[in-house]
Amino acid sequence: MSNPWHFYIMALLYVFAGTMHFVRPKMYMRIMPKYLPAHKFLVISSGIIEIILGAALCYTPTKKLAIYGIVVMLGVFLTVHFYMLIEKNASMNLPKWLLLLRIPLQFVLMYWAFSYL
Repeated sequence: MSNPWHFYIMALLYVFAGTMHFVRPKMYMRIMPKYLPAHKFLVISSGIIEIILGAALCYTPTKKLAIYGIVVMLGVFLTVHFYMLIEKNASMNLPKWLLLLRIPLQFVLMYWAFSYL
């Protein structure tokens, strides 16, 4: 494996984030936009997808596909970040500045993933 150490940090980040969907599912259910159906299914499936993509980064044959998958996933997750901004119950009582900061952070994470192509 010829990837830099920070590449594996990224992979672990996604595996950890996906695992948290099973450890703290209520937290993720709370931030799901009301207009999306089947919240429990979406929380579980997005956790599984994050784990799979994080693990797939570590294998040369699936690395490129995993990177594209992560970028798409982060784009989809933007809907949750915007929802948390407009819906008080979904904000988890986080300060508005932090909720706003999470939006450009998604793009930083996308760039981080793309930088390994």
